[in-house]
Amino acid sequence: MSKALVLVAGLGLGFLSGLRAFTPIALVSWLAVWGWMPLAGSPFWFVGSEIFAIAISILAVLELIGDKLPKTPARTQLMPLIARFVTGGVSAGAACFSAGWPWLVGLLLGPIGGLIGAFSGYHVRRTITQRLKIPDLIVALIEDFVTIAGPLLLVHNFFHTAV
Repeated sequence: MSKALVLVAGLGLGFLSGLRAFTPIALVSWLAVWGWMPLAGSPFWFVGSEIFAIAISILAVLELIGDKLPKTPARTQLMPLIARFVTGGVSAGAACFSAGWPWLVGLLLGPIGGLIGAFSGYHVRRTITQRLKIPDLIVALIEDFVTIAGPLLLVHNFFHTAV
């Protein structure tokens, strides 16, 4: 697999984690459980366990619901941002390992993508709702769709075919 593809996939998984902290890692976890991303023997072995996949999926569903609530803190605040760095790094690290690349590459790319995703997602969503007068719920649901489809597309196109 080319360096450019690893860069795109690592940053992409991080970027998507910047939009929703738990959805990309939940999908990566299920893909590992289903054998698309072998993680045995890696520092990310736990991502491929069913118990982790179930637990992180519950968090992802709660986040998808909570994102629509008015009192939910902005993703650009410190704690939500840290969560995005961690989940983006783990997602990208696991993907890099399963593709035969050094997992440290993903562990570094994921948080960079998470930072970009968190701030750009926040500002794009605000701009769309304010300038285009599209209801926030509609924009949030589109963002949810992108966050669910994105990891599936990245893992399938960049990593599954490389394994």
